[in-house]
Amino acid sequence: MVQIMDAAQSPFRRTGEALATDKFADPRLTRDGDRRAFVPLAGLDTLWFNTGTLCNLACANCYIESSPTNDALVYITTAEVVAYLDEIERDRLPTKVIAFTGGEPFMNRDMLPILRACLERGFEVLVLTNAMRPMRRFDGELALLIAQYRDKLTMRVSLDHYTQAHHEAERGDDTWDKALDGIRWLRDQGAQVAIAGRQLADESMDDAKAGYTALLADLQLELDVDNPEHLVLFPEMDASLDTPEISENCWNILNLTKQSVMCSSSRMVIKRKGEATPRVAACTLLPYDEEFDLGETLEEASKAVVLNHPHCSRFCVLGGASCSA
Repeated sequence: MVQIMDAAQSPFRRTGEALATDKFADPRLTRDGDRRAFVPLAGLDTLWFNTGTLCNLACANCYIESSPTNDALVYITTAEVVAYLDEIERDRLPTKVIAFTGGEPFMNRDMLPILRACLERGFEVLVLTNAMRPMRRFDGELALLIAQYRDKLTMRVSLDHYTQAHHEAERGDDTWDKALDGIRWLRDQGAQVAIAGRQLADESMDDAKAGYTALLADLQLELDVDNPEHLVLFPEMDASLDTPEISENCWNILNLTKQSVMCSSSRMVIKRKGEATPRVAACTLLPYDEEFDLGETLEEASKAVVLNHPHCSRFCVLGGASCSA
């Protein structure tokens, strides 16, 4: 039986003032009348695919509301992925990385053919997984793929905390040992492994990194916790909590460039339930918001993105986070 976690009880949940209803209302202007920030696509470095929102877990604060029953985003097929790879090749786009998220990507039975299609074309491939039973049912095929494309394939495993108690508070009972077993299996295959975690609401970044350092030593994984390609710690997101709107003036105030935000270099392909064809979303975090639906093709999706959502502020600009790191 799947344990449905209570978001209100999550140790990662932050509290604060509620978001004002007149914020993020106008795509052109902030509440104060300033021109809202926008981000042009500098170049499509990373193309994400959401493989479907179905997952073997129902976490308390899933960024994309994945669960064993949420099929709002349906399984993408090998042929649909290949069509976008063909567009990259045809238009000579500068794409280096093809990345996969879900849901749990290995719930999709096409996952191994999809990975092979990307790797055979020379892309670097990143897969976000919980490394549990859905992944392990492909042990034989995945081991062969790792052996053949070891330097091109990275498996980023979700460990919400470096302690069992907090990890399972988010993901449910009996998830810790299974995740660690999956990590050890990947390690033993010689896979490139990365870890994705979160900071507790009252935890410093230094404390979080120290905790993961100890865990990685126990797992015999040689990762650099200061390298976001090895360990990425995401800030908590809650669209109901207050966060500043980002105007064009903010780039200079914050000493940031538009190229520092992930929508300057990435897009995500999704397939919504009931729709005949996949669509391209501006962001890995906003697959359901029609304002961030940029079209059916990568060419259509090359338009600028207006930062008109709390996640744009809290996660990307102020949080400095990137799913592609």
